[in-house]
Amino acid sequence: MSGGMRPAVVAQLGERIRAARQELDLSVGALAELSDVSRRMLTQIELGQANPSVALLDRVAAGLGTTFAALMGMGADAPPDGVEVWSTENGSWAVLLDAMGSAGVSVESWRWKLVGGDVYRAEAGGLTQGIMLHVVEGALEIGSAAGERIIEAGGSGRSGAGEGYTYRARDEQGAVFFAVALLPRDGRPQEVERANLSA
Repeated sequence: MSGGMRPAVVAQLGERIRAARQELDLSVGALAELSDVSRRMLTQIELGQANPSVALLDRVAAGLGTTFAALMGMGADAPPDGVEVWSTENGSWAVLLDAMGSAGVSVESWRWKLVGGDVYRAEAGGLTQGIMLHVVEGALEIGSAAGERIIEAGGSGRSGAGEGYTYRARDEQGAVFFAVALLPRDGRPQEVERANLSA
């Protein structure tokens, strides 16, 4: 079963996107062009009627000159336990724990739990420069165009920049893991030295 963004999060993001767009004096069409997202989808997001992916919201945020984490209200005044952004009826979830940024990059930290047959799917073409993963319980299967990889409890790995991927627990016991995502601040993928992602 695939999950979706929590309805309260979708509604809150829609309101914040509309407010940011109006503050910048942008039409829906102008933001659509800046973010490479259709006007129809933007309208549905603003009205809380869509269930967009985080990758799509990254593009919208970049079009507004901000980040998904900033739209979520993450930063110094963020809730200490983070914000549950994605969940399923089976009990899987993703919590945005914190975020920070510099002039060129935003860094988001996430905590995930996947149970049973739940799958998280990320579309290709997102702005993510890379995701570092660390599994604390169970085993995580990562699917991508390059094939499937498994990270066991205590192990770490990466998801590639801008590629589509899936996360799922290898077995019914589930998987708990942390993810750190790097995103460009100006909305365009940037070159990141491989050495900076190593170690």
